[in-house]
Amino acid sequence: MTPVICGIARAGVPVTLAVATLLALGLPAAAAEKGGLDQTGPYEAVAGWFKPGVDRWAQPPTSILIDTPNRIIVTTADQKRAAPISPILTAAGKVLPEKSDLSKLNRDMLPHLHQILVLNAEGEVVEDWAQWNDLFEMPHSAFISPYDAERHIWIVDLGHQIVKLTNDGKKVVMKLGEKGGPGWDKTHFNMPSSLAFLPDGSFLVADGYVNGRVAKFDKDGKYISEFGSKGSGPGQFDLVHSLAIDAKGRIYAADRRNHRIQVFDASGKFVEEWKNVGSPTRLFVSQDQYLWMSDADYERMAKFDLDGQLVTYWGAIGGNPGEVDNLHNFDVDKDGNLFVVDGNNNRAQKLVPKRNGDPKRMVGQQYFLPANSK
Repeated sequence: MTPVICGIARAGVPVTLAVATLLALGLPAAAAEKGGLDQTGPYEAVAGWFKPGVDRWAQPPTSILIDTPNRIIVTTADQKRAAPISPILTAAGKVLPEKSDLSKLNRDMLPHLHQILVLNAEGEVVEDWAQWNDLFEMPHSAFISPYDAERHIWIVDLGHQIVKLTNDGKKVVMKLGEKGGPGWDKTHFNMPSSLAFLPDGSFLVADGYVNGRVAKFDKDGKYISEFGSKGSGPGQFDLVHSLAIDAKGRIYAADRRNHRIQVFDASGKFVEEWKNVGSPTRLFVSQDQYLWMSDADYERMAKFDLDGQLVTYWGAIGGNPGEVDNLHNFDVDKDGNLFVVDGNNNRAQKLVPKRNGDPKRMVGQQYFLPANSK
């Protein structure tokens, strides 16, 4: 019997808590330390790790990507999308009033500021790719193909495009889609959200916030095929937000506004759906073949076996170190440190494994199909 998921009360989200559920998930009914709500599970948060170096920073991070342990790429939404904030000095030199409604301000007052940052291991900004401020509308996620020796940086932009950059961020190598030109065809997207790579260099695009499909392109960006349509039935999507691939080549899609994960075979044929999973933001198959999910409804990390059974979870909403509000994306470095982007708190966070933390509750290294797979 699948256990009932318990969580923090939010709009439209029920709260259920039972000892039987904790036992079924492998959580201790009585921890060694008394009290606590398992906010960070088997991890300790590094307080104040994210150091953007900007006074009154108010840009919500959207994704985090580990290139190396000392080179961490963060994409952000710009100030136009931030919640009402304290006064900030814009690039135009204008101070915005207290509690300004940013959505109603002239776009020219709030230019794109720090959309793509590179951090070191201490969370300090060492590069700001402001040279591309006019290229992107809003970078939503960043990727490196595991099959690419040159480790190009791929940016999925909600401005209807996908851009491939050199690893140093200095040159555009490929651009698909059209900024400001949404569409649903072989050369256009409508607010794409994510990517997944295959051993032959081809890649899948989650397209996306408006469209309802997964599209496949070859290594040179030539359209191959697609599957999906808009809706809530099997094989349909309402915000396909993330993709993951397991050792059998099955494709897992986060169908965010339908509150489910859908599973497809390698050709895109619908296999099954896992319902009632909150608001799945990123999916990640670990090397030991479990599916990890970040969730922005219950604000937690959750682990499933590949039959869709919930194994464990942890997390809590809030603004303290380790708590999150809009858990939008995550990544893991080679040392097992977990990095998350905490959108509504305008920060990225680093969580390190506890000395006696349960390794079964820690996010493992990401799995990729072997390079010689067909």
